[in-house]
Amino acid sequence: MKSNYKRLGDYIQLVDERNKDLSINLLLGLSISKQFIPSVANTVGTNMKNYKIIRKGQFACSIMQVRRDGKMPVALLTDFEEKAFYDILKELCVKYDFTYPEDKLISLAQKVKDVVDDKAKYTDWSKRADIKAELKADLIILLAENDYPPVDRDEVYKEIFEQAENFKRYNN
Repeated sequence: MKSNYKRLGDYIQLVDERNKDLSINLLLGLSISKQFIPSVANTVGTNMKNYKIIRKGQFACSIMQVRRDGKMPVALLTDFEEKAFYDILKELCVKYDFTYPEDKLISLAQKVKDVVDDKAKYTDWSKRADIKAELKADLIILLAENDYPPVDRDEVYKEIFEQAENFKRYNN
């Protein structure tokens, strides 16, 4: 070993946090190009309690891919807020039996994230009824402008709003 090399183990530690309380409902995969990507798996009805939680600033490695592909994909999770909204939008398509184009779903997830970020920038946003009402109204308008869902369903708006609240509460 070269004298200027450092042992990686001196700088990192193993983290094994599980989703036991089901506070996280978004699922990311690790691509061979070492990027976190939206999972294509249908997770409706899947018990996510044993899934590992990766927090912003943490690395992940898929050992299964090392064995299968002979490569070691290690990725750093930097920003996953958009993915949280993509997941709920996708899940609602399945739950309420409607289709929505994938490219539009990705774009809509980014727009939802932007609306939520705009309202959640206030420290006490989740305690203020006026800001929560604005957020709800802005989300309803955004969804309507994007024809999501194709048939008006109050449950869809409610679940997207809950996802926004939960995500910001757990990730601030």
